[in-house]
Amino acid sequence: MRFLLYNIRYAAGNGGRFHFPFPYAGYLRRSHHNFDKILEFIKSVQPDVMGLVEVDGGSFRTDRQCQAEMIAEQLGYHHVIETKYGAGSMAQRFPLLKTQGNAVLTRMPIISHRFHYFDEGVKRLVIQVCTEHLTVFLVHLSLTYRNRQYQLERLYKLIREVDRPMILAGDFNVLWGMRELELFLGATGLISANPEKKPSHPSRAPKRELDFILHSPELKVVQFQIPPVTYSDHAPLICDFSF
Repeated sequence: MRFLLYNIRYAAGNGGRFHFPFPYAGYLRRSHHNFDKILEFIKSVQPDVMGLVEVDGGSFRTDRQCQAEMIAEQLGYHHVIETKYGAGSMAQRFPLLKTQGNAVLTRMPIISHRFHYFDEGVKRLVIQVCTEHLTVFLVHLSLTYRNRQYQLERLYKLIREVDRPMILAGDFNVLWGMRELELFLGATGLISANPEKKPSHPSRAPKRELDFILHSPELKVVQFQIPPVTYSDHAPLICDFSF
């Protein structure tokens, strides 16, 4: 089973042009050209399951089309997508922000899914997707250290209720490094698919390990790689598992 984790930055782009003519200007441009490149990359990788962070659910950047739906329709996946801000968040009042979410796509039928929400932070969504043999959690944790610790505590409570093979993946934003996760990994028994701590951010010259694929012991890593792909500010993570 091949798992792909990719923070695609809404397909808004990367590099110097992203910040021209002013910082973060790329978020305000159409994303079709870069999205096509990301779509071709996904097609070439042929993952069985994907966790996509920072997905545009249908803003002016995509001419109101949902990026997760376009990937699912063109490549033949089942999918779930949800905005990453809680129902009472101020972000829900802004047309651009309220379409910004995360998505899980899988070739296997989705038996059930749930959306959980942290109590802390701006980005609060936790997606839980269950297929016949696997449970996947997808997150995008807070940039604030204290909020991340509260969020990890909530994740621990969710994970301990699962008694089947499981993957927890996402952009963890652990700006203090892997040591932020040591207690969490010890408590949950989850294992990093990236024991060598290879960095994935920024994609053009990776220095930080912000993106993680964590898995339960029932899953064995056959191969792990971080391709030098620069369509987003994050590089993608690819992991091949055996049960």
